[in-house]
Amino acid sequence: MSDRLPPLTALRAFEAAARHMSFAKAADELNVTPAALSFQIKSLEEHLGQPLFIRLNRAVELTPAGKTLAPGATEGFQALIAAWTSTRRLSDDTTLTVSAGPSLTAKWLAPRLLDFARSHPEIDLRISATLKRIDLRRDQVDVALRFGYDSGDEFYSVPARKEWMSPAMTPAMAEAYPTPESLKDAPLIVDSSIDFLSPPCDWNNWFKSIGIDYTPSRTITFSNADHAIEAAATGVGVVLGRRPLMIKDVLDGRLVVPFKQAIETEARFRFVCLKGAEKRPHIRDFRDWYLAEIEKTAHIWGDMQITPVTEL
Repeated sequence: MSDRLPPLTALRAFEAAARHMSFAKAADELNVTPAALSFQIKSLEEHLGQPLFIRLNRAVELTPAGKTLAPGATEGFQALIAAWTSTRRLSDDTTLTVSAGPSLTAKWLAPRLLDFARSHPEIDLRISATLKRIDLRRDQVDVALRFGYDSGDEFYSVPARKEWMSPAMTPAMAEAYPTPESLKDAPLIVDSSIDFLSPPCDWNNWFKSIGIDYTPSRTITFSNADHAIEAAATGVGVVLGRRPLMIKDVLDGRLVVPFKQAIETEARFRFVCLKGAEKRPHIRDFRDWYLAEIEKTAHIWGDMQITPVTEL
């Protein structure tokens, strides 16, 4: 039995047949005749020196050798397809796929995309609203906009402005709770999506930043930041809002930020791509637009009294 790998076409035929458990379906997928597919699998079995399938009247089953080979064959072809797709994308400067969290997409990115689309009609922009971990080398994603800490030197990463948080509420609720101290009697909303922050940017630390030792006993907790902000905008309670995610609702008049005290986290929103990819025209243009959009509202709340949470 030779250690030399068999022809790729034979392995491809086996992988498809093992996945479908049908020679006919595999042949249809690969656009070959069942006889041609059967010949490829037979040549693979001869190369291996043992059968991979048990041929039944109307079905096939994998032999122990087939069950051993099938997972690796499937994984190998998936990796090969991903690598081939990623390599082809290196020469594609017209399609741009951006991965951003659902909250950032809904509250900040989506309302601004018309401007980018009009300025760059040559770019086919695709937004993937997800928080799942992205492999920029294998997944079909060019840019990730992520909130968190610096991930080191592995990727090209540009941090946005410093992130701070302050109570936000409807104008009517601001009249009902006119002072920071009065918030002890208000329904407080918690965004648990940032529970990973250390030290925590929570209500306890915000009250501490203004000299009040207070731990809320009852809160309304949301796992998504945009849900927490939307709840505040409809009068459910007061949210400890993150600046970029609440700014549209503030500009629209749905929310106000009545107090000047804010707490700052070391985590930031970051523009992330593979090293070197930032030089590609469509990625560079999106980066420049993204950073410019952030600066357009940088003057708002310029008089906030911001306390780094690490100092509390």
